[in-house]
Amino acid sequence: MGVCSRSEAVRRIESGRVRVNGNLVRDPELPADAATDRIEMDGLPLRARERVCVAVNKPRGLVVSAADEQGRDTVYALLRGAALPWLAPVGRLDKASEGLLLMSNDPAWAARLTGPEAHVAKTYRVQVRGLPDQATLERLRAGVVDMGERLSARSVRAIGGGEKNAWLEVVLVEGRNRQIRRMLAACGHDVLRLMRVAIGPLELGKLPKGGWRILTDAEIRALSGA
Repeated sequence: MGVCSRSEAVRRIESGRVRVNGNLVRDPELPADAATDRIEMDGLPLRARERVCVAVNKPRGLVVSAADEQGRDTVYALLRGAALPWLAPVGRLDKASEGLLLMSNDPAWAARLTGPEAHVAKTYRVQVRGLPDQATLERLRAGVVDMGERLSARSVRAIGGGEKNAWLEVVLVEGRNRQIRRMLAACGHDVLRLMRVAIGPLELGKLPKGGWRILTDAEIRALSGA
């Protein structure tokens, strides 16, 4: 319903703050239908929030989490002071990565983009140490095996570089943990910089680093059908 994160919802339910049809509920797995059941928290009825979806240009060094056990800065610092409802990240970018990150208060919409059947293309620009040859690019497209997982890219192409480093454009339709870094490491290339520049039809564009903006209804619909 876009009120809080799943983990926070579990804590509130288990602490006895939630009633369904007048009955106190402490089981977070109890089935309930927001359309027909009366759900209350702290004695007040809950209403589904208006859907809000935000695009963020995440800088390197920020953790994609509401809170970090090690006290590191998170992406929520970028939204501090903004008049926004609770938002959750839609997918992930690791601390060392940067670029386009979506956040939303609509878990169902987020699941349609990140679920195993979604196959939404995500486009990255990746700077690597060394100069991958054509055989390496073909191997990345065909797939490599790392820690028992087969990892592949929909497309990989060289888009620039110098004498010691190269820039690649990599498009993924699956989201394994640290997938691009693992694929390139298996081919003998360290990642120096990794930036996500598009999710489906939505491009990072000129959104400044550390900046954010609310998506339009048309952009939300386009992503839902990506």
